[in-house]
Amino acid sequence: MTETARVELTETAADLLRELTAAHGPLMFHQSGGCCDGSAPMCYPLGEFRTGDSDVLLAELRVAGVSPGIPFWMSKSQYARWSHTRLVVDVVEGRGSGFSLEAPEGVRFLIRSYLVG
Repeated sequence: MTETARVELTETAADLLRELTAAHGPLMFHQSGGCCDGSAPMCYPLGEFRTGDSDVLLAELRVAGVSPGIPFWMSKSQYARWSHTRLVVDVVEGRGSGFSLEAPEGVRFLIRSYLVG
């Protein structure tokens, strides 16, 4: 993980993103501000989720062996609450209830966050 990144990936998340890219092509993330699974980072084929003026591009995630980078978007309202944190995308066992691409794999993406100074 790099020290200056707003959004980071665990090795487990990077491995899964390589698999998902091979199966689905270029990817993107959107972090919404819902509750329960609605607050999980959702992974879509690039362009499948429409972003607009109510969203902020936080990072272009670089994964070895994956091109292009994977954009990570967040709603502006959610960013206002999380602007003081660094986000780490991880993977845990269990299936979320959303439309994220990893759901059929029996795992789900999860955000871990910590305060930045």
